[in-house]
Amino acid sequence: MDFRALVKEYAEGPISRHLILGLLHEYQSPNDKISELIKNKELISIRRGLYVIGPKIDLPSPEPFLIANHLRGPSYVSLESALSYWNIIPERSYEISSVTLKTSKTYKTPVGRFSYRHLKTPYYSYGLKSVAYSNKQTIIIASPEKAICDKIVLTAGINLRSISQTRALLLEDFRMDIEVLRTLDTQAIEAWIENAPKKNSLKTLIQTLIAL
Repeated sequence: MDFRALVKEYAEGPISRHLILGLLHEYQSPNDKISELIKNKELISIRRGLYVIGPKIDLPSPEPFLIANHLRGPSYVSLESALSYWNIIPERSYEISSVTLKTSKTYKTPVGRFSYRHLKTPYYSYGLKSVAYSNKQTIIIASPEKAICDKIVLTAGINLRSISQTRALLLEDFRMDIEVLRTLDTQAIEAWIENAPKKNSLKTLIQTLIAL
């Protein structure tokens, strides 16, 4: 039986062990078949019970951001990864940074490194966007505004007290693009502050963005 044909419909996303066992139900020992597929690099294990299609199978593979959403959920892509995606910072990071409702954790997988930082509700749920990569791939990512807020909230030692200090942090330390910063929706950030960590720092952020 051709595994490629069996898995084609599901190849663009991470695949659970439960699903693979269902696809291999005609095999006498489906668990042994999974081990064989991993050995032959037709299947890659990214954590216990979760896989992606390997390079030996010529099928579209899931985007790293989609893998991040599934690897530890619920979660959304944020911080440097989202800031880079929205062209706010020039750097491209090999590590995919996300925010989760679960405890903070980092995964080193054969398809990349994925880090997760913990935030609580209701702040966690603000400013999330769905972005379609393809008909079968839709990722959850922080909006530009939320990504900046998350960066400030989750970076230890940041306590914003003045516009000049915040401007230097954004433009010099974080190397953010001033033209993109000028397009951000400060009213959205204002709506989150009541339930946000580092309220005073985010208020100063708003003042700084308005002054740019």
